Amino acid sequence: MKLYINLIVILFGLNLAHGQRDLRHLLEKYNNQEVPYVSVQELKMMQTNQKVLVADAREKKEYDVSHLPQAEFIGYKEFSIEKFSQKFKNKSAPIVVYCSIGIRSENIAEKIRKAGYSNVSNLYGGIFEWKNTGYDVFRNGKPTDSVHVFSKNWAKWLTNGKKVY
Repeated sequence: MKLYINLIVILFGLNLAHGQRDLRHLLEKYNNQEVPYVSVQELKMMQTNQKVLVADAREKKEYDVSHLPQAEFIGYKEFSIEKFSQKFKNKSAPIVVYCSIGIRSENIAEKIRKAGYSNVSNLYGGIFEWKNTGYDVFRNGKPTDSVHVFSKNWAKWLTNGKKVY
């Protein structure tokens, strides 16, 4: 039995490592890495140790299904650097931008950096990685298991939680 359990742990670990490698390659393909990444574990620590703006760069329908704790909706298609700058005036405050896996959020984070914000990061793996790691996502102030997966093509990256389309 112990050998069986060890084998399962090894295979599960290999699967996670393979998934991380695939995610890394996907992000390398679509992102230019001009915005530094922060891991979900680093963001979790940041949220407990300091004030950080967690900015959700997805569409409103995705945000309404669930979002990270204390996340501010800033949108993607309708994102306005003017509105963002009016609402968030401190250009040196830590800002972590996220989306589903980290592609759209890099685009928005670049716009925020170009507007003079100096402490902007992109959440590696986005809300999918957050949920896959076992952290809570919220809807109307309460934890939920649901995550909007954007499309069937992106759904494979969410391995923990209820997929909503």
